[in-house]
Amino acid sequence: MRHLHSGKVRDLYETDDGLLLMVASDRVSAFDHVLEPDIPDKGAILTQLSLWWFDQLADVVPNHIAAPGPDARSMLCKPLTMVPIECVARGYLAGSGLADYRRDGTVSGVRLPGGLDDGSRLPEPIFTPSTKAPIGQHDEPIPFERVVEEVGAETAEALRRITLAVYTRGAEIARERGIIVADTKIELGWDSNGVLTLGDEVLTPDSSRFWPADAWQPGRSQSSFDKQYVRDWLTSPESGWDKSSGNPPPRLPDNVVEQTRRRYLEAYERITGASFSG
Repeated sequence: MRHLHSGKVRDLYETDDGLLLMVASDRVSAFDHVLEPDIPDKGAILTQLSLWWFDQLADVVPNHIAAPGPDARSMLCKPLTMVPIECVARGYLAGSGLADYRRDGTVSGVRLPGGLDDGSRLPEPIFTPSTKAPIGQHDEPIPFERVVEEVGAETAEALRRITLAVYTRGAEIARERGIIVADTKIELGWDSNGVLTLGDEVLTPDSSRFWPADAWQPGRSQSSFDKQYVRDWLTSPESGWDKSSGNPPPRLPDNVVEQTRRRYLEAYERITGASFSG
């Protein structure tokens, strides 16, 4: 196989018959840094969860899966021409969306009602696209009008419709299993027939915020099943790291690695109802 690309957490290869082998590593990233050490089993958990979700979403949007990969961390995919937009849906206020709302009452140009707080449920899910920044740079939120300028009105409408449909289906299924999907990011691209197709990963702890429904309480940071645990440790006094310093983050301690692995594992098992076998 020919190596094409290595991202923060994924490696991409091309097979002799023109398919793509996408391999999810155990690497974990936060604040645009790849951290050390790896999170054991993370790649397999993300891949197997994505495959499960692709099945659940098959009637919502076609996906890029061509065949199972040779191991639990990989999947064989049809090549896509990726859309140059990060497609994000939010049903709750958190993270960068919360910061934007507190600044001017909007998220990606969408005006929200006053009085919302950290973790508040939005009146309805919203499409909050952003730019696709190179590694080491930050994605920047953009209004829908900018998406229209980038890809045209018809494609922009399709991106919004598909993103919100994926989020709505995913949030409904996860809620039945006691998990709130606060927000999620998906990747879309055109297949060889010009059909918008779901690619990369979908509704995983790396692409979404997962909160336990029975612990949800607006007005504070929420307990989570995603890598927010890593972000919280990095910004705590215990890590001793200033993310604005320009210095690389410290090495993750063993207990943070294990707790993060447990959160990924619990998300997989609660959502799919299956035991993870690696």
